[in-house]
Amino acid sequence: MSKGHTIPLLHLARLLVHRNTTVTIFTTPANKPFISDSLSATDASIVELPFPQNIDGVPAGVESTDKLPSMSLFPHFAAATKLMQPNFEQSLETLPNVTCIISDGFLGWTLDSATKFAIPRLVYYGMSNYSNAVVMSAVIKNNQLSGSELDDEPFAVTDFPWIKLTRNDFDEPFNSREPEGPHIDFIIEQVNATSNSYGLVTNSFYELEALFVEYWNRESKPKSWCIGPLSQDSSVLYVAFGSQTEISCQQLREIEVGLEKSKVNFLWVTRTSESELDIGFQERVKGRGLVVRDWVDQRAILRHESVRGFLSHCGWNSVLESVCAKVPILAWPMMAEQHINARMVVEEIKVGLRVETSNGSVRGFVKSEGLGKMVRQLMEGEMGKEVRKKVKEFGEAAKKAVEEGGSSWHTLNQLIDELYRQ
Repeated sequence: MSKGHTIPLLHLARLLVHRNTTVTIFTTPANKPFISDSLSATDASIVELPFPQNIDGVPAGVESTDKLPSMSLFPHFAAATKLMQPNFEQSLETLPNVTCIISDGFLGWTLDSATKFAIPRLVYYGMSNYSNAVVMSAVIKNNQLSGSELDDEPFAVTDFPWIKLTRNDFDEPFNSREPEGPHIDFIIEQVNATSNSYGLVTNSFYELEALFVEYWNRESKPKSWCIGPLSQDSSVLYVAFGSQTEISCQQLREIEVGLEKSKVNFLWVTRTSESELDIGFQERVKGRGLVVRDWVDQRAILRHESVRGFLSHCGWNSVLESVCAKVPILAWPMMAEQHINARMVVEEIKVGLRVETSNGSVRGFVKSEGLGKMVRQLMEGEMGKEVRKKVKEFGEAAKKAVEEGGSSWHTLNQLIDELYRQ
């Protein structure tokens, strides 16, 4: 679907190959070069499935969501992937003794294929157990959003009363009082497919969010298997908001001014073109600020000894990569479950701070003064010292989780053993 979902699954593929498991990756022509390069040192096989052409709402040549000009086109893209099902099943028939299918969570149609061939399906969404558990409690189990009148009115999550959320912490369509339309229909379809699958693979480790893993496995299904962090084995602020975030020109100006006035060194990875940035911005920050528009290896950047903080949209991959690199986060959630992830980062595990909005709403406009203030606090302030200490503790725990004998190491072995017994 996107590199953000693909990269952790490629790390999982390597772990499986190292455990003498035969791995076959299904992908499309445009995505194959990246995957081939990532798995070049392994025995994993790659099967190429043609991506459907001439689909309404999907530009020609687009085969991953990070290439979509707008995420409003995502439902069209997701629907198009279902047209690959016949070719997928035809290829599946040629593979001997398939033990399981590991599918992106938004490819719910793969459950039909898995059921047809009596193969267990595992699901990967790239989300935390925290956000899964909170959504399960507040939205699905207790329907708390229907009673909240104001978008920024706090309410306590029924099953986690110390967690205070607002309607604005939830993205569409969950934040609607009576959600309807093709978007919610699509989500319900994927949730049902997930519920009827064998397991949920999560890029996390048990010690990071034990309470929420236990809640999910007790209150919902399928079982969540924590097998992460899925990754290869400080004076700079790293700034990145993900490949799918859309930022208004007005907000871009505030980011520029905030970074410029903060006086900190920064590396800003962005999709914006040079013409979208303020004339003279890059010249004014020359020597301490760098703007990059190409895809970068985020894990390598976060692990660089010079990186001291991460201004992030709080996509789950980014959160986990930052924790593993022991880099504290300045949370600025933009979409999807990122607002809930930000709550976890700031209020639950306390490995980051949060940007200040001009009106106090979690979805409010961020002005340069507030951004600069929190950037300096993360990089130089007392609050930054506290979260830096905490993230180092979790970073050490993450390292131990994937080492031989660690919790994620054991969980992956248990999952493999259980699948082979089917």
